Amino acid sequence: MTWREALNALHGAGEAGVLVTVAAARGHTPREAGAKMVVTATATWDSVGGGNLEATAVERARALLAVGATTPELVTLRLTDSAVGDHGRQCCGGEVTLLLEPLRPVQAHVAIFGVGHVGLELARVLARLPVHLHLVDSRAAQLAPERLSVLADAVATVHVHHAPIPEMVLHDLPAGTHLVVMTHDHAEDAALIDAALRRPALGHTDLGFIGLIGSAAKWARFRTQLVSLGHPPELLARVTTPIGHPGLLSGPARKQPAVIALAVAAQLLPLLHPAPAPDATRTP
Repeated sequence: MTWREALNALHGAGEAGVLVTVAAARGHTPREAGAKMVVTATATWDSVGGGNLEATAVERARALLAVGATTPELVTLRLTDSAVGDHGRQCCGGEVTLLLEPLRPVQAHVAIFGVGHVGLELARVLARLPVHLHLVDSRAAQLAPERLSVLADAVATVHVHHAPIPEMVLHDLPAGTHLVVMTHDHAEDAALIDAALRRPALGHTDLGFIGLIGSAAKWARFRTQLVSLGHPPELLARVTTPIGHPGLLSGPARKQPAVIALAVAAQLLPLLHPAPAPDATRTP
């Protein structure tokens, strides 16, 4: 995959990365100005020259990703015998200046598991936002085109998944996806939460918000079941249930699908457009 293809793939998946460009090349250097590569937390595409130069660029790019940096930076490296880098010497004899540009996810991904009365109402609200919206249901009728015609004017990119085993869709969702579990079947709900908590990254789930519709009593039963399946308490704490902004679920209309959907959307909204993280790599 070329760096251009990698950029397109990251954009489509909503995954963060860093575009590294040879901004200036003086003397003998492995690549000319304009050479590019893309770096994510786990992969790289293309090359800016290999050796200490490229290893340093990758290391710095991943440091920027780790702190959520949004500001581009320049890094200059001398490629001589006397310049000992963290990853060895590179004796081309020149000097290279690299431009590192953080690429933050443009659109969040939200997956609604269960497109019943509440799920469809929630989809109608979220479809008006610039997000990737995944609609997942084990029942084909819930995803029929005529039923989803209410989303015809969607701003969101809508992905429809008919899945007899809904938890299988979890494998295809990008890191950071926010889940809302509200199927028609408590057994499906339990299987989805179990599968979501088993999706690992650095020792914990790599998904975003994990919300489960239902009562405290429902969660108590699920919690007992999930503990018996080996999930530790700190991982179970990743599940938010009941879901919905409490202030919107206290009136007489709190059980209406549209009201529940608005309450859940209000809870999700700060996660879909978070404030940029402070750049901890720069001093005041």
